[in-house]
Amino acid sequence: MAAPLVEVKNIKKYFPVKKGVLGRKRSFIKAVDDVSFTINKGETLGLVGESGCGKSTTGRLIMSLLELTEGQIYFEGNQISNLTNNQIRNTRENFQMIFQDPYASLNPRMKIRDIINEPLIIHGYNKGDRMNRITELLEIVGLSAYHADRYPHQFSGGQRQRIGIARALAINPKLIIADEPVSALDVSIQSQILNLLKDLQKSFNLTYLFIAHDLSVVEHISDRVGVMYLGKIVEIADKETLYKNGQHPYTKALLSAVPIPDPKLKRERIILNGDIPSPANPPSGCTFHTRCPLATEICKQEVPKLRQIGEGHSVSCHLV
Repeated sequence: MAAPLVEVKNIKKYFPVKKGVLGRKRSFIKAVDDVSFTINKGETLGLVGESGCGKSTTGRLIMSLLELTEGQIYFEGNQISNLTNNQIRNTRENFQMIFQDPYASLNPRMKIRDIINEPLIIHGYNKGDRMNRITELLEIVGLSAYHADRYPHQFSGGQRQRIGIARALAINPKLIIADEPVSALDVSIQSQILNLLKDLQKSFNLTYLFIAHDLSVVEHISDRVGVMYLGKIVEIADKETLYKNGQHPYTKALLSAVPIPDPKLKRERIILNGDIPSPANPPSGCTFHTRCPLATEICKQEVPKLRQIGEGHSVSCHLV
């Protein structure tokens, strides 16, 4: 069996909260708390969960945009979580990111030509090749060469996201981390961007970490899906298994909210009580027990381990 392209081992990211007159560190926000998973070459791993569960922070940790508190991240078998800034810059040509807001992620004072050209300059492409590459990338994502001389505000949201995708593809990465890439777009445009990402994956043998809160979007593009809650992965399985036989109570609640396209069919909706607890003061035991309709005493006292219950299917729950 081939080694995974990406291996994440027990990563944690705690943000200090400063309180008091002297600004001393009194507590921590546990944005990502002991998360582990792998991504195989050529596959798409979807990461889902409510806002604030740590999905985007996980993606930024893999990109080394944030510094780990604990844990290790491996890319093609080599640890990348302990590299210097210069080493990360050289390694980053292998992995790139598509951001959620296609306007905020593009410099409004730069022409599209310069935006796409920037990573090519940093990674040493010569000038003649850069100009040809920019034209090629614009055509690959469904735009034209003449768009290169325009500014971001002259494009629609869907077109701006295509520019962001072109920039991510510029230096031929092996991994692309897509952080909510369609959540800011109209529904009619979302399918176009998703289909473009799938086509690009086939054409360039790309690997995706696809971060989203919409399970219907994740189902369309992912091979495997990981469900996050309050900084932890509570369930991970291949797409078919998770959507047909999700086992964690939180997964079941999320799936019950996915619309069914047939108006004659109805799905029993599972309504969770209360709000997500603060990651600065998470509940003891299973962090989901304060909202779980099935919680018992052991759920309040012991942290459940992510354990395998089937081939490629792992769940973090005392009741499964």
